[in-house]
Amino acid sequence: MNDKPLILVTNDDGISAPGIRTLIHIMNTIGDVVVVAPDSPQSGMGHAVTINSTLHLEAVSIDDGPQKEYTCNGTPTDCVKIAISELLGRKPDLCVSGINHGSNSSINIIYSGTMSAAVEAGIKGIPAIGFSLCDYSWNANFEKTKPYIQSITKSTLKNGLDQGTVLNVNFPNSTTDYKGVKICRQANAHWEETFDKRTNPLGKDYYWLSGTFENYDTGNDTDEWALANQYVSVVPVQFDMTAHQSINKLKNWKL
Repeated sequence: MNDKPLILVTNDDGISAPGIRTLIHIMNTIGDVVVVAPDSPQSGMGHAVTINSTLHLEAVSIDDGPQKEYTCNGTPTDCVKIAISELLGRKPDLCVSGINHGSNSSINIIYSGTMSAAVEAGIKGIPAIGFSLCDYSWNANFEKTKPYIQSITKSTLKNGLDQGTVLNVNFPNSTTDYKGVKICRQANAHWEETFDKRTNPLGKDYYWLSGTFENYDTGNDTDEWALANQYVSVVPVQFDMTAHQSINKLKNWKL
């Protein structure tokens, strides 16, 4: 009888991205791995699902590892949904998403396809972790993340997570060794958008989205503080978005 944990691996950068290839290699040392990942980049898709077109799965072989791999033409959330419903045969023991090329700290979690895949697994009662390196380069170096990913994964399998909770793990883009791990809260920060307006040769206006990331949080217990100070940030995330502290106040409105 095989007593290895069943691990579902996905991402939002696409199945060929170096980040997910690194994550697959790490997970192969821990359990039996099934990969279901987008067939093309899906960054910034958030928790989008495909409802107006059909989904397709294709078995692929990218390297000589023992994992089973499939591409999906949908979003990261689609990948998790279809993997659980159509491929795995049983509930996986863990879902890991990433390693994302770029930060998913603070408010970025709202837009992140990487984290939305992890959240979707959590909704289905599966312990889940999203991993991200704060380096957007396709040639990012993931070497320093490996022992931390292995340790966090093994600890999650051993200890479990609270119902309704998933982990958002971010690694600083650092040329030096990480100082350790910080359990954090999400920083109060967001993007201040700007749009680069241009006009095409036919006279029709179009826009490129840009902007700056603004951190309004001065606390030293946040993910942004941890990353800026060369720590790995671990934020427990819940998908119950109820503002519980406001319930009694709203009741007093006598609606």
